[in-house]
Amino acid sequence: MKKTTEFTPTAFILGILLAVVFGGANAYLGLRVGMTVSASIPAAVISMGIVRLLLKRDSILENNMVQTIGSAGESLAAGAIFTLPALFMWAKEHGTAMPSFFTIAMLAISGGLLGVLFMVPLRHALIVEEHDRLPYPEGTACSKVLLAGEEGGAKAKKVLKGLLAAAVYKFLADGLKLFPSEVDFESRKLRGAGFGIDVLPALVGVGYICGARVSSYLLSGAVLGWLVLMPAFVLVGGDNILFPATRAIGTLTTWELWGNYIRYIGAGAVAAGGIISLVKTLPLIVTTFRKAVRGYGNTGRERTERDIPMRYVIIGIAAILLFLCVMPQIRLSVPMALFIAVFGFFFATVSARMVGLVGSSNNPVSGMAIATLLLASFVLKLTGQTGLKGMTVAISMGTVICIVAAMAGDTSQDLKTGFIVGATPWKQQVGELIGAVVSGLAIGGVLYLLQAAWSFGDPELPAPQATLMKLVVEGVMGDYLPWGLILIGVFIAVAVEIVGIPVLPFSIGLYLPIHLSTAIMVGGLLRAFYERKKNEAYVQDGILFSSGLIAGEGLIGILLAVTAVLGVSAKFDLSGRGISLGAAGSLAAFLSLLVIMICVIKKQEKMEIDS
Repeated sequence: MKKTTEFTPTAFILGILLAVVFGGANAYLGLRVGMTVSASIPAAVISMGIVRLLLKRDSILENNMVQTIGSAGESLAAGAIFTLPALFMWAKEHGTAMPSFFTIAMLAISGGLLGVLFMVPLRHALIVEEHDRLPYPEGTACSKVLLAGEEGGAKAKKVLKGLLAAAVYKFLADGLKLFPSEVDFESRKLRGAGFGIDVLPALVGVGYICGARVSSYLLSGAVLGWLVLMPAFVLVGGDNILFPATRAIGTLTTWELWGNYIRYIGAGAVAAGGIISLVKTLPLIVTTFRKAVRGYGNTGRERTERDIPMRYVIIGIAAILLFLCVMPQIRLSVPMALFIAVFGFFFATVSARMVGLVGSSNNPVSGMAIATLLLASFVLKLTGQTGLKGMTVAISMGTVICIVAAMAGDTSQDLKTGFIVGATPWKQQVGELIGAVVSGLAIGGVLYLLQAAWSFGDPELPAPQATLMKLVVEGVMGDYLPWGLILIGVFIAVAVEIVGIPVLPFSIGLYLPIHLSTAIMVGGLLRAFYERKKNEAYVQDGILFSSGLIAGEGLIGILLAVTAVLGVSAKFDLSGRGISLGAAGSLAAFLSLLVIMICVIKKQEKMEIDS
């Protein structure tokens, strides 16, 4: 009975509170800097602190339920902020009424619910059947945190050491701003080439959990973009101006080259990689889906194998799509609703597989949103739906599918955690649905408050991802989108698949800045070093410490986002007072972090030798 205490009033209330807090904080953070932080592990750590230490309850499944509900806020916010602000910006530009709270909340909730429901028939195929092939870094790390808390002793200490190291490091870097969290280099001889590293603990942790092979695929894509394609643009382009840039190619910085060209190439590669991945896994997915529809073995199976019955899943999906067809201000046509159903399920599948490889923090949801908006805008234009009305419908469809992808990725990570710790799948799925509804309502309020305080697109609230989505839709409707760049990315993905390299991690590396892939590769190499010792204890120690690194950075990231919302973050900023260690300090701090990690693992080695 102790082990099966799972969906309790405590877990329900605490999970909802965390979903609202994480959702609001991540919405603000994403609108300011264009990225969010994963909340699954922070939610698990907070849950253990409250449920185990304060309330003196010791059910690991109850803690898991708290993080399942609480993490929904972060993932839904990640999808919403990439698209919904465009509606506010168009309303301001065209002098029309702002989208209502009801519209914003319902779009967010619809995407969140669909994302969870689409994952139900995929769970067995991706989480169970491919347990050994898809690591799901955050999900695995979260389970390590929960199990370490359950078992206590040495394992908990290893996680705690990683958590404390990352927490202190993150606060020094992004709280006090004692040193930059990103180091950037530009080549003088190879103009246009760029290199750098995000010196952050969580990236090292993700790389260690994923391993050297997956990390190398990510880095190879980034190398192609930053050290091959970008210099090629400068070498060939010179003084020419190539859309979407408005200045000569030779005068663009590395980040401008990436933003104007490589990002579109990467978006095409991610879209093509997703299609290739879906085609390759289609037989397994179809078999699993057919079994789920027939209710294969649902009655009488083990508790840990029971999903929400498929009849309820199908009814829920149909009801949501019908609602989108009659919802005020949007009123999608039936073909467009079916478009959402087809592409929503497609991107839910792709997203779930992506995060299984590289983690939720590196899930290129915006790349999938770009692919969706490209096709949706093109179809709408062919059917005569242009102008503000057509763009509003396109961004609304993109919003739902973007949130579907984000929620599917988060749900798959949570289900992986549940699979490892022995949770009940249908209870986790219901928890995700509750988190989606609560978070959708919260996101609507947060967006309205931020729009009232500042304005989306202004320097105080630049909303970089939503601005890009807005430009994509306007580009298709106005016939000035760089299709050539997108098609280059598509055929790069095809070429990569032909030579036998896994196309998804490579495409993700091409789409993301090289700075992320470099740090992940460092973690992957460190794991490869200990794997060569052929002692599983060393590897497991590193995974525990890496789980703590991800948890520590996530916790401090959330706290820093809260301080930003409260307007007190500037009080901690030492760089504003002229105190900063610069790039040299960043590299020194990063090396110190690696030394600490090695010492923790070496300590285990020494203990075993002594014994």
